[in-house]
Amino acid sequence: MNRPGTKAKASPAIDGGDADWPRQKAALLRDSVGVGVAVGALGLSFGALAVLAGFSVAQSCVLSLLMFSGASQFAVIGVLGAGGSPFAGAATAGLLGVRNSLYGLALSRVLRVRGARRALAAHLVLDESSGMAMGRPTERASRLAFWATGTAVFVFWNAATFAGAVGAEALPDPAALGLDVASPAAFTALLMPRLRGPRLWVLAGAAAVTALATTLVLPAGVPVLVAGFVACSAGLLTRRRRGGGDVPGDAGDDAVRHAAQERSGTPEKVEAAGTVETVEAVKAVGERDAERDVERGTARKRDAERHGDT
Repeated sequence: MNRPGTKAKASPAIDGGDADWPRQKAALLRDSVGVGVAVGALGLSFGALAVLAGFSVAQSCVLSLLMFSGASQFAVIGVLGAGGSPFAGAATAGLLGVRNSLYGLALSRVLRVRGARRALAAHLVLDESSGMAMGRPTERASRLAFWATGTAVFVFWNAATFAGAVGAEALPDPAALGLDVASPAAFTALLMPRLRGPRLWVLAGAAAVTALATTLVLPAGVPVLVAGFVACSAGLLTRRRRGGGDVPGDAGDDAVRHAAQERSGTPEKVEAAGTVETVEAVKAVGERDAERDVERGTARKRDAERHGDT
């Protein structure tokens, strides 16, 4: 609590750290451009693979402009290039894009956009832009990280798509370069960083085995949907058996618990971290503090009475 007559000192975590903001802004912009360049390199392979799958340069570019979701785009050209139906390609792309809606729910509280800007923000919700935005110390930094990263990825991805498509179309026989293995390699590169813990490895293995087994009997594109359904169902079942949480003893759970115990906030804030034990501990501390305040107040009252008697 502030003393009477004094001004409250602004906290850098609350006001955004105005003094240090130029340096933070420069670092965020530099990192965003770096992410855009890295993702753009993958766009080269997409453009080439799209042409190899039968798309024209214009169709490849329109797909990147309007869909703008790397994994979903690779799924579309993979299914259609293998002879699958447009429905199977669209369903596979939609299944892979579900995670973006979850990102959007988390980012909506930070971006706070409406109207046309909301539609534009939804188009820029990606793994990269969401990852750069989440975990920033201030909302201003989160918003800048999201918009800068999303814009950088959009520009470099579409430019790389055009370059890759034009390059592949100019080659007399692009299939001779073995570009057909680039799509599975790209999917593997996207998947590997997300396989954290043995449970996720088992789910990924089960999905791969399911896809390979059903490829022999189902039309192109459908095995991916079946494998995705099996993986999602197995993940939900194991999660329910574990009480709705991830693998017990994960480092992430320990980190959350430790952070909650370190906080000096209210029990409601600690409870938001999902740590019931910490909530009880904070409540106990609050009760002890209240008892001490009562004891101190009683002691002061006795002292005052004594002084009054004398």
